[in-house]
Amino acid sequence: ISKRDKAFRGNQVYEWLWQKGVHHFDDMTNLSKKTRQMMEENFSINHIKVDSMQRSLDGTIKNGIRLHDEMIVESVLIPTSKRTTACVSSQVGCSLDCKFCATASIKRMRNLNVDEIYDQVVAMDKQSRYYFDRPLSNIVFMGMGEPLMNYKHLMGSIAKITQPDGLGMSPSRITISTSGIPKMIKKLADENIK
Repeated sequence: ISKRDKAFRGNQVYEWLWQKGVHHFDDMTNLSKKTRQMMEENFSINHIKVDSMQRSLDGTIKNGIRLHDEMIVESVLIPTSKRTTACVSSQVGCSLDCKFCATASIKRMRNLNVDEIYDQVVAMDKQSRYYFDRPLSNIVFMGMGEPLMNYKHLMGSIAKITQPDGLGMSPSRITISTSGIPKMIKKLADENIK
């Protein structure tokens, strides 16, 4: 196999994972059966699963998201007449003790990885299209956890969400809600992120 062929195959896998959000190598139908079998034997796709879903009378959808290690986080899809907003988690639990937040009663178990954050957005985009006939329009990072305490993975997920070879969403439609971590707010401001 040539270098060019390897790069081409790599691009195909990247597209299946990040643009199409597939969870199984067998779904990568433009790859040969032999390549899919090799990937199945040597790699894994640690995808999330919507474990539970509750819909309120106003259309809001609350998801219990099961991670590959069986831990659970929540994400919420909030519809209005003109848009749908995804409220996304960044950690399992939280190390802060904010009195206004129910997650404070759950100790921080771990940070979510880029793919786990990204996959929540993909899942809610699918729900938005299915239940409200429109794509996800906005994202707010204010689910479980303090987003700025998982800065590296937060920024990595935002990069994937906004890149044309990811979801291609406008950065102006993404909000990071924080309880106020001054050092990390300064870091975010210094990076001049839009």
